[in-house]
Amino acid sequence: MNEHGSTKEQVHAAARRARIAAATLALTPRAGKDAALIALADALLTHTDEILSANALDVAAAREAGIGENIIDRLSLDAGRVAAIAEGTRDVAALPDPVGEVVRGSTLPNGLQLRQIRVPMGVIGMIYEARPNVTADAAAICLKAGSAVLLRGSSSAAKSNEAIIDVLRGALESVGLPVDAIQRIAADDRSSAQHLMQARGLVDLVIPRGGAGLIRTVVEESTVPVIETGVGNCHVYVDAEADLDMALDITINSKTHRTSVCNAAESLLVHKAVADTFLPRVIAALQERGVTIHGDAAFQALSPDIVPLTVEDDDAEYLGLDISAHVVDSIDKAIDHIREHSSGHTEAIVTGSLAASQRFAMGVDSAAVMINASTRFTDGSEFGFGAEIGISTQKLHARGPMGLPEMTTTTYVVTGSGQIR
Repeated sequence: MNEHGSTKEQVHAAARRARIAAATLALTPRAGKDAALIALADALLTHTDEILSANALDVAAAREAGIGENIIDRLSLDAGRVAAIAEGTRDVAALPDPVGEVVRGSTLPNGLQLRQIRVPMGVIGMIYEARPNVTADAAAICLKAGSAVLLRGSSSAAKSNEAIIDVLRGALESVGLPVDAIQRIAADDRSSAQHLMQARGLVDLVIPRGGAGLIRTVVEESTVPVIETGVGNCHVYVDAEADLDMALDITINSKTHRTSVCNAAESLLVHKAVADTFLPRVIAALQERGVTIHGDAAFQALSPDIVPLTVEDDDAEYLGLDISAHVVDSIDKAIDHIREHSSGHTEAIVTGSLAASQRFAMGVDSAAVMINASTRFTDGSEFGFGAEIGISTQKLHARGPMGLPEMTTTTYVVTGSGQIR
């Protein structure tokens, strides 16, 4: 058997074990799943030192390989981040169980009682880059939703992911649930990702989470159904009727609160009616925080440090201290620009006009729209979903931050009293 054949069999064997584990989880009541999630959270805290030691090795290797600081930030863990991951797991335990929820129901004219109920997806494959927190978040959400998960992280986070998964599996064993509900797919062979996304019939759903290249590869090559999580070219639009103090705060927070995440703003649009007043303030505030502005002629006229804007800038997800910037003639021009260049993730408008906010929300066609609020709020935890498994920018099944309901499918349960057709 050649190496790829061996890897394929390993992935398929893991998927078969996951299907067996998923059958058990599907029948596990909420109390059992919640107890497991609390055990997972406790184990993460108990084994923080081991997790951080493994993570330090990954970070050191990444620095030696010359990986950019934005990726280093995503990769890095500290005690606070591990505690936050554990707290997110507890949050998931506290949420209602989606399994068994009645989505809709009715009694048909022939007396049949029709109910559409949420049921577990089955086996979910995650293919993701750099961020070891995704390992625990995905495991927690899939467990609560009654599904097994196959976790294929990147080689850059291999030691961190292995340590976290070992801790989580140990916690499952301690409460009597099948450890194969959480499994790691090794990242040392690039073909393992391909075999996972082509394990149709063994894996029910694949979710890619990472850069544009990874997501495009999974979408184009997977034979398993995919929920596409997109990159984040997010926009802040400062309207003609904006409170400019609020606009400045929202722009700075959206751009600089944490630059390496998909809900950070990458583009700024300013209505020409407020440009004379707002541009000097926002340029100074951004530059003070180390942000390089890639601006149009209106921005360039106000500072020699503005980098001339290119078409590539309009489409860029910088994931760093850069932002593209335009002055626009109207809200419709802002909407047109966003629809052409946005990745469909999150757009923000700052305005005092209800009509403008409604026009913007209906016009931009993105997964989330913030009205007088930072783009940084597009997050499962911030939305009250507990930990999220990703942010979907597609339009099928799930869109926006994906929590528990998005990790289920539905079954129709029809109850009769002897009816025949």
